[in-house]
Amino acid sequence: MADPRVLKMAHTLVNYSMKIKEGELVVLQSEPAAAPLVQAMYREILLAGGHPVAHTVMPGLSRILLNHGNDKQLQWISPYDRLGIETADVRIRIDAQSNTRELSQVDPERQSVFQKSRRELMGTLMSRTHAGDFRWCVTLFPTEGLAQDANMSLPDFEDFVYGVCFLNEADPIAKWQELHDMQAHLINYLQNKREVHILGEGTDIRVGIAGRSFVNCAGDANFPDGEFFTGPEETNVNGVVRFSFPAIYNGREVEDVQLTFEAGKVVKATAKSGQDFLEQMLNVDAGARILGEFAFGTNPNIKNYTRNILFDEKMGGTIHMAVGASYPETGGLNQSAIHWDMVCDLRQNSEVYVDGQLFQKNGTFVV
Repeated sequence: MADPRVLKMAHTLVNYSMKIKEGELVVLQSEPAAAPLVQAMYREILLAGGHPVAHTVMPGLSRILLNHGNDKQLQWISPYDRLGIETADVRIRIDAQSNTRELSQVDPERQSVFQKSRRELMGTLMSRTHAGDFRWCVTLFPTEGLAQDANMSLPDFEDFVYGVCFLNEADPIAKWQELHDMQAHLINYLQNKREVHILGEGTDIRVGIAGRSFVNCAGDANFPDGEFFTGPEETNVNGVVRFSFPAIYNGREVEDVQLTFEAGKVVKATAKSGQDFLEQMLNVDAGARILGEFAFGTNPNIKNYTRNILFDEKMGGTIHMAVGASYPETGGLNQSAIHWDMVCDLRQNSEVYVDGQLFQKNGTFVV
């Protein structure tokens, strides 16, 4: 018998997050472990009148490709990948990895070749989203591998996942709408402001936001959600930021990242571990050293680091920044094949000022 929380999750994703309409092509991309959620969503999409296409990716194939494919094969883009971004009305990707470190021993040079070739798809995703003719969502189905990363048993991790998605609430949609309204108040305050100044342990950075818009994320493009973000001014980010949580990208963990920005560009990058991989990704293309996203995390139910960016960047009392591609709907212009989110914990010994006025202290909003 299916977990009732999985059924509630499928209903919320289809009818609230993605608002599937009759006749829409909906691509569901996942690994086999997510079968219970894929089946529930397939049914909900049909009930909504959509046309679901399930694309299941077998574990281990990416590692085989990166280890044994030649450059031409690494750069080749699958028709399934194109379908999910170029043709579909909606793409929903369900993370359900059984081994989150599958790519940890792959040569970073080969990962860089693969990543560069995806710049075209990244640009299409951004432009179609901005034009309003494409919607996408990233979510997760609990697995043993993901639970181990979070230092939890699978039952405890399941409780955590469904809890931060508000699926224990009698009406999850009402709870997401409540979070949306709270974030709307903060976004309204940020309208027409020019600069955010973040002070914390190892962090003193100024981020230009003049002419940029903040996007309210409350259960739509990510599930779970809980953030509001913008694309900073490309040439107006200055100072140093230390990311207190390890930064994970393509299955690799980089610990204690510290980035120094001058005129919007990373001019110095250090890490306690993973230095070579960090530099490889920052050199993928010209846009990889530009700050593409700046955001505040607001989900009240996410309190601990899980080694999964889907949760960690939403943690209440944190900010996150992403080097690489900007989202055009924010006014951001930067283009890159990468978008690497990194999280900075501000719940202690921190202050955030907006145009010189205190906006957040020790992770709590004060406006």
